[in-house]
Amino acid sequence: MKPSDLGTLFEDLVDRGVRTVAELDRPLDIAPDFGTTYTMADLAGLVRNAAGWLHAAGVGPGDRVAVVKENHWDYVLLAAAAARLGAVPALLSDHLPPQTLQVLLKRLDPALLVTSTGVLDNARDDETDLMGFGRRTLVLDGRYPGAIDLAALRGTRPPGFVRRAPDAPLIINHTSGTTGTPKLVLHTAETLIHQLAAREAQRVPVLSSRSCDTVASAIAYCHGRAVPWTMSVLWLAPEKVVVIGSGSPEALFTHRPTTVEALPSVYVRWQGLTQVPGNPFEDVRLYVSTFDAMHPPTVRAFLGASRRRHPLWVQVWGQTETGPMTFRFLTRRSVASRADRHPTTRNLGRPVPGRTRLKVVDPRTFQEVPAGRPGLVLVRTSARCVDYVGESERYAAKLSGGWWNSGDVGVRTRTGSYLLLDREVDVIPGQSCVELEDVIEDRVPSVVECVVLGTPGQLPVPVVVTTTGALDPAEWIAAVRDLPALADPVVFTWDRVPRTGTGKVRRMELRALLHRGPATFGTGHWT
Repeated sequence: MKPSDLGTLFEDLVDRGVRTVAELDRPLDIAPDFGTTYTMADLAGLVRNAAGWLHAAGVGPGDRVAVVKENHWDYVLLAAAAARLGAVPALLSDHLPPQTLQVLLKRLDPALLVTSTGVLDNARDDETDLMGFGRRTLVLDGRYPGAIDLAALRGTRPPGFVRRAPDAPLIINHTSGTTGTPKLVLHTAETLIHQLAAREAQRVPVLSSRSCDTVASAIAYCHGRAVPWTMSVLWLAPEKVVVIGSGSPEALFTHRPTTVEALPSVYVRWQGLTQVPGNPFEDVRLYVSTFDAMHPPTVRAFLGASRRRHPLWVQVWGQTETGPMTFRFLTRRSVASRADRHPTTRNLGRPVPGRTRLKVVDPRTFQEVPAGRPGLVLVRTSARCVDYVGESERYAAKLSGGWWNSGDVGVRTRTGSYLLLDREVDVIPGQSCVELEDVIEDRVPSVVECVVLGTPGQLPVPVVVTTTGALDPAEWIAAVRDLPALADPVVFTWDRVPRTGTGKVRRMELRALLHRGPATFGTGHWT
C-alpha cells in the first residue's frame, strides 16, 4: 500500500497505526494554543477542522485556495484540508514582494486567500492590495478590515471527503523566482503523489527513514518539496519528525536528529554549529540537500560533525516542475580538501533509475551533443508538472518532443554522470560561475557565501558574504591568483543580499543593487 490521497493522508496514517510523533520548533499558525507536539491523530483532527473552516468560508470542489503566510508546516496541513474538499491549494511564500504576490494572485483568481495580518500589513505599506484578487480573504491571526476572522469559523463541521481523478489539478506551487516573477506550477495526484511521494515512500536501504529515526526538516513548506516529503516520510513511520519553520536550530538540541533535510541557505547558517561541543548533528547518518547548489566546505563541515562511522550526504538535483532529476552520494572522502581547484560538488550524479532520462543539447539547434560538451540539459520524466497557471504558452515553449527544458547548462560525462555549470541566464562563456563560487568558498574560510555575476564587456564580479562584512585583501589575492580574471570583490553581510523564500539569491535584484544592469551572456529564454 502506498500514499495516494493528500486529503485523507493523516487519517490513512492513523488507520495504518503509524505512531510517529511530530515535534515543532514553534506552534502552528493555525493552532497557536495547541503546543508543539502532535500525534498523527492530532494532525488528522486538525486537517478535518481546517477543512470545516475553508468550507464555511465558501470553498468548494474545484476552487483555488491561495495560502500566503509565515513559513511553517501548516502550509501542508492547509493544503490537505483544501484537497479534502476537492479544492486546489496554491501555496505562495510570504517572502515574495507584494507586487509579485499581486501578479500571482491575479493569475490564480482564488475563491479564498488565506493569509496573516503581517502579510496584509506589509503589502499595504508597499501600497499593494492583496485582498482585491480573491473573492474572500481569511486571516489566521486576528481581525482585519474586509476579511474573515478565523476565530469566527472554528468549530465548523467539515463536509464529506471529495475524491478527484488522478489527472485532475491537485496543488499549485511556485518556482523560486531568482530571475523574475515566479511561475505557478500545477501538479496532479498522478505527477506529485503517484510518481514522487509514493515512490519515495518505498523502502530503500540507507535512504529511507527507519522506525528508530528522528527525521528533521528545515525547508520552505510552501515549496513543491513539502508535500512529497511529508507524505513519504510519515508513510515510512519514523519514531519522530522534527519540523523547523523558523530556521532556528534550538529544537535540534532537544530532539537530536539521525537524518536532516534542510535548505542550502539553512545549512550555511547552521554551519557554525558543527564546531560547538555536543553539536546537534553527532548522531546524523544521512543529510539530504535539494533546492540549490551546495558548496564543498559546508558539506564537509556537516559530515565531519557526525560521530557516525560512515555518514552520507545525498545531493539531489531537481526542479519544482520535475521533481528529482539526478542524485549523488557524498562522503567525507569525496569532499576532502584537495590541492587542485577542481570542484567536488559540481558532479550531480546520475539520473534517477527507471524514472528520469536526461540529455544535453545545443541551445541553438536542440540537437544532442556528445559527452564532454556543454549544452542545455533536457529531462524526460513522468513526474513533470502539467502546466504553468496563467502562462500555458510559456509552459509549452519549454517542451520539445516530450523533453522538458531545465534551463540549466551542464555536461554529460563519459561515465554517464552530469556536471552542472550554471543556469543558462547566468552563464559566462568558457567558465562556470558555480565552480568559481565553489573554489572561492573553499579557499577563503571567512566567506560564508559567494555569488559570481557575469556581464558582457565587464569582468565577472564576485559578491562575497562574510559574517562581519569585511574581507582580508591579502587572503583574497592569494585565493584567486590562478583563477580567471575577476573584478574586485563586493563584500556584503548575509541580510544585505536579496533572497527568495528558500534562501536563493535573487540574482537580478543583486545586479540592480550593484548597478550592473540587466544584460547577461545568457538569453534567459528558459528561466
